[in-house]
Amino acid sequence: FLLQNTKDPQTVLNILNILIEVVSAGGGRRASVLVTKGGTQILLQLLLTASRESPPNEELMVLLHTLLAKIGPKDKKIGMKARINGALNISLNLVKQNLQNHRLILPCLQVLRVYSTNSVNAVSLGKNGVVELLFKIIGPFSKKNTSLMKVALDTLAALLKSKTNARRAVDRGYVQVLLTIYVDWHRHDSRHRYMLIRKGVLQCIKSVTNIKLGRKAFIDANGMKILYNTSQECLAVRTLDPLVNTSSLIMRKCFPKNRLPLPTIKSAFHFQLPVIPASGPVAQLYNLPPDDESDDNDDTETESEIETENDDDKDQHFKNDDIETDINKLKPRQELGRPIEDLKMYEQFFPELSENFQVKRPVFLELPKTDSINDSRQYQEDDQRNVIPSCQCLSQEIVKGLDRISLQNSEKSDQYFGTECIIKKESKTNLTTLACSKPCENVSPCGSSLFEGSSVQLGKLCCAGVDSEEEDSRSSSSEEQVMLEVSDISPVHDCNLYIEMVKTTKSIPEYSEVAYPDYFGHIPPPFKEPILERPYGVQRTKISQDIERLIHQNDIIDRVVYDLDNMSCLVPEEADVLKFNSKFESGNLRKVIQIRKNEYDLILNSDINSNHYHQWFYFEVSGMKTGIGYRFNIINCEKSNSQFNYGMQPLMYSVQEALHSRPCWTRVGTDICYYKNHFSRSSIAAGGQKGKSYYTITFTVTFQHKDDVCYFAYHYPYTYSTLKMHLQKLESMHNPQQIYFRQDVLCETLAGNSCPLITITAMPESNYYEHICQFRNRPYVFLSARVHPGETNASWVMKGTLEYLMSNNPSAQCLRESYIFKIIPMLNPDGVINGNHRCSLSGEDLNRQWQNPNPDLHPTIYHAKGLLQYLAAIKRLPLVYCDYHGHSRKKNVFMYGCSIKETVWHTNVNAASCDLMEDPGYRALPMILSQTAPAFCMGSCSFVVEKSKESTARVVVWREIGVQRSYTMESTLCGCDQGKYKVSK
Repeated sequence: FLLQNTKDPQTVLNILNILIEVVSAGGGRRASVLVTKGGTQILLQLLLTASRESPPNEELMVLLHTLLAKIGPKDKKIGMKARINGALNISLNLVKQNLQNHRLILPCLQVLRVYSTNSVNAVSLGKNGVVELLFKIIGPFSKKNTSLMKVALDTLAALLKSKTNARRAVDRGYVQVLLTIYVDWHRHDSRHRYMLIRKGVLQCIKSVTNIKLGRKAFIDANGMKILYNTSQECLAVRTLDPLVNTSSLIMRKCFPKNRLPLPTIKSAFHFQLPVIPASGPVAQLYNLPPDDESDDNDDTETESEIETENDDDKDQHFKNDDIETDINKLKPRQELGRPIEDLKMYEQFFPELSENFQVKRPVFLELPKTDSINDSRQYQEDDQRNVIPSCQCLSQEIVKGLDRISLQNSEKSDQYFGTECIIKKESKTNLTTLACSKPCENVSPCGSSLFEGSSVQLGKLCCAGVDSEEEDSRSSSSEEQVMLEVSDISPVHDCNLYIEMVKTTKSIPEYSEVAYPDYFGHIPPPFKEPILERPYGVQRTKISQDIERLIHQNDIIDRVVYDLDNMSCLVPEEADVLKFNSKFESGNLRKVIQIRKNEYDLILNSDINSNHYHQWFYFEVSGMKTGIGYRFNIINCEKSNSQFNYGMQPLMYSVQEALHSRPCWTRVGTDICYYKNHFSRSSIAAGGQKGKSYYTITFTVTFQHKDDVCYFAYHYPYTYSTLKMHLQKLESMHNPQQIYFRQDVLCETLAGNSCPLITITAMPESNYYEHICQFRNRPYVFLSARVHPGETNASWVMKGTLEYLMSNNPSAQCLRESYIFKIIPMLNPDGVINGNHRCSLSGEDLNRQWQNPNPDLHPTIYHAKGLLQYLAAIKRLPLVYCDYHGHSRKKNVFMYGCSIKETVWHTNVNAASCDLMEDPGYRALPMILSQTAPAFCMGSCSFVVEKSKESTARVVVWREIGVQRSYTMESTLCGCDQGKYKVSK
């Protein structure tokens, strides 16, 4: 009020001094108060009035600019207000006219920096020569006026964020000037007292290199080498890390973008899809938008400016515009979607509803079979007339008791999520593996087939002649066998049976080799594997090594050592390089380039009929030496972040270790990190987005055995042939007097592989009518897994589920007596077989096809949904549907469900006004798991329905089929950070 009404200059000065002291003492809070009281507008008017005096009052100008600089950052509209009041040029002219008056121009520059946050102001100031003016103020190293230098650099960095100003700076050659100034300050600031000035210069370079012209000028001025050398000199001083990080960011940004060294980004393999009628849904191949990691894990592309050491994925955030807000769409609507006549085809998969087990019953009472959907309804009516408990009544009783079902009495319930077998072993399993020098009926000499009449070969076990190290000194003609006695190999693993399963597996590349780990099997390592602690600065170090490729190009070998597109270019066997291979089931490796003597770039193959989805890897390495650290860079990953940055390690299986009775997949690797690289993605592969880059997984491995054969994988491999072997062994091992186990073929995939459907429940207590009725009326639990091939942990969780349900555990017996389990253990066999990460052979994510699956393109989804639709038609809705997945960016195990209320709570829609009534039973199963399963994390669960997930299994089964307890269960690919499974060093 006084400032507005007083005419006395001295009074104005006194008030300004008081306000400066008040704001300085009170910080941002008092500055905000001044802004809300209209302080900015009053100060700008005073500035305009004072500028009309000739000459202007210097003291008044200093105080006005000082106060504006303090409150300006709290006023988001100060730039617009200054432009409207004509204050921009007042401050600029003061600087031009008083270059030697540092006391005056210092607050003026601070105000110009505040004005420049508005892009229109920045352009306007640039046209009036502010960029050229600031380059008159900044200069080489000098201990004088360092405060002014710092403010000038900050102002310049803000101005250069404008593309117009950045182009102006490039045109005038200021990029070279900035680099020269930075080198001068770097050389003279030996005691690192002026780090803020050095960082200010880097910020200016960073701003100007945001445009293409700036990056080119930076490269032409030898900026990569300058910043590389200066940052290397700063590494020894930890306090200079901000300089190193900013330099690294600039160099990464300016590193010339390259295409992947491939003839095409499409998969090296192609599958001819069936012709779809024009009226039907047509697969839009090669132009599919990339989806997120799994059914329910969204995260946006982030450009990290500094190396992050913290996991920013712990909390789940939702985009408000992705949350479904239409209440009508949220409310479940039971729709068969297909005529009842079409659904009758699925009756064959439910023989348990008509099985009579040679029923004993009174002669006057007939037991009808459910020969059709209509017969099933009539059967329930007949039951009710004869006072037999109906399916609906029994289901309601079991639903009420769902919360009381507990696995806490199970001695091995913690293995539910593991890969260990829960079925009790009656005796040790003795397995014999023959060395290459010893021929046998199963293993032929090198290069020949494993079985007569079969094209299957046991990979490097035969072809490389891998022997145990104790045998090295023996004659190659020795006929002694290497005997392995491994007591812990799962009884559901059978080497010979696995080979028989491989013979009937149909792959697009027509694989003729078998990976040794899949053939022989594996046991858990005998030690705990802690989550790896990431060394400080490892990502920065790896990026620096990548930048060296550009600076020291003569040191790069750049030799192709493996190429699916051109197998004739392979290096000679005697060459001193690693040998690679992935021509086996679930293998994925397309190309390998030797960069340095012990460093290799690896390129993964795209999903078949696609041009992206690179994450899953499984390949073989041989020809190594001991005591050498080999660096592997997988350079075409697509996710913006990974658990490899937070303790995850790749898995390795050593054949030498297996021959020494240690057949284990173990976590290996040091200097592991995941970061954006300089290989650019095409806009088609990036879902129409331009300027996207690939990411690199890098890790270093030192091998324990010379000339070993080792396998590396993203996660524990689980092939389709392994599934078939496990199912056949489970069927042969179960007690048919106690367990009802049935295996059907749901359908054939595009490649002609069968999709198994499993039914598990308890046999009826007797063949009396009442017991058979109870058997038939048990509610269904529907489980599925492995719709995404790269999420192999989903199969291991499913394996644990199957073995648990088939075990003698009392809780498992209780579950079998209470429910009928319908299980599809692998929804995407073709993708698993051919090493895909996300898609089927149609090139589409099958978990985005549940709304309108095509029977020709998506047969497994079409018929899985058909099973559920059939159950809905005969009024036998499953009590629970759960789809198993894996998660690459979170730890622990958790679930996603569907809730109208919880979805609405995340939006601006008032839930109360919608008159929503919802049964909270959807939370029952997650709560049970959180209390019984140490790996389960209730805090990571979510029940929000998002628009982008409306075509997933979880949402469609909830919305269309009407299953309230419809879930996606996500299991970490990394490990646990809670409970008994939390392992720390």
